[in-house]
Amino acid sequence: MSFSISQASTPSHPLAPYGWDDAWADTFAPYAEQGLLPGRVVRVDRGRCDVVTPDGVVRADTAFVVPRDPMRIVCTGDWVAVDPDGDPQFVRTLLPRRTAFVRSTSSQRSEGQVLATNIDHVVICVSLAVELDLGRLERFLALAMSSTAGAALLGDGPRPVDHEARPLVLLTKADLVPDVTTLSHLVEDVERIAPGVQVLPVSSATAEGVDVFGAIVGGGTSVLLGISGAGKSTLANTLLGEDVMHVQQAREVDGKGRHTTTTRNLLVLPGGGVLIDTPGLRGVGLWDAEAGVGQVFSEIEDLARQCRFHDCAHTSEPGCAVTAAIEDGSLPERRLDSYRKLLRENHRIAAKTDARLRSETLREWKRRGAEGRAAMELKRGRTR
Repeated sequence: MSFSISQASTPSHPLAPYGWDDAWADTFAPYAEQGLLPGRVVRVDRGRCDVVTPDGVVRADTAFVVPRDPMRIVCTGDWVAVDPDGDPQFVRTLLPRRTAFVRSTSSQRSEGQVLATNIDHVVICVSLAVELDLGRLERFLALAMSSTAGAALLGDGPRPVDHEARPLVLLTKADLVPDVTTLSHLVEDVERIAPGVQVLPVSSATAEGVDVFGAIVGGGTSVLLGISGAGKSTLANTLLGEDVMHVQQAREVDGKGRHTTTTRNLLVLPGGGVLIDTPGLRGVGLWDAEAGVGQVFSEIEDLARQCRFHDCAHTSEPGCAVTAAIEDGSLPERRLDSYRKLLRENHRIAAKTDARLRSETLREWKRRGAEGRAAMELKRGRTR
């Protein structure tokens, strides 16, 4: 099958099921003129990736795409340009990302790790087999609501049209909560900490909520996120109608899973849309998430604007609307503690990142200065 740019925007284009549209065709046009082939990354493994192209799936090397920058490493969901021929084939460029879900790494370098890109829905899976961890959910939501920040800077070419990934909370394994009233209360608990976010109970065992979820993700690209044992892969298999993703039973003692999914996989759903299944996340460190924290805790920020002092710390200041809300019971103290914790963490990561970037820039200046001095010495030696 051969590809031409004239076919790029037609609904019958072979990449249309993977999310190809007119905007991607326009972005790719300069690379098409170079004879490169468009493709979407469906899996990454040890410096190589599987890329679906109009001519089929190819295995490509990612060495050309700035491997030293973790924010520019090719990721599942990326749109790329690859060599049409060659053995091995290479990813030649990374197209600008519309959105990206990024967390901080566990290293001491304060770097971001991109988990999925070009997503329209961030689906946070929370298992009802264990007690709800509202603090962890608030953390996931803050990152989900920050998934547009900086995404367009990660890739080559012009900035794409502003795009937004919408969060969705799935309360999985809802069949384990047979009492309708109890389930309703759990949904309300989550809705209170997720302003403006849809909360949907689902069960792969009974198919409860699966049709609704399938309709939501039927357009665009969605990423499944959550800890091991949340039922992400089982849910993916349910939507696919076959056992594509390997699953294991969660431990009965604590409901935790066993990391049976080891790579991020992009899957085309039979009912339309694209789903990215991810391994269970042990840690979710914040990364450039201040805007998301503000959205998740919007009621606290609204109250803060009513405080007598604009720099109120919400501790013992007179005229503090936040502490007044805690005293009258309208704002849970746990909620304020969580807000402060996430803000502190985000500021700490931002400060460390700025310090690292300054240090790297200084080292680069010193390197270039040394090269310049060496070149001058060599030039002087030749002219003597």
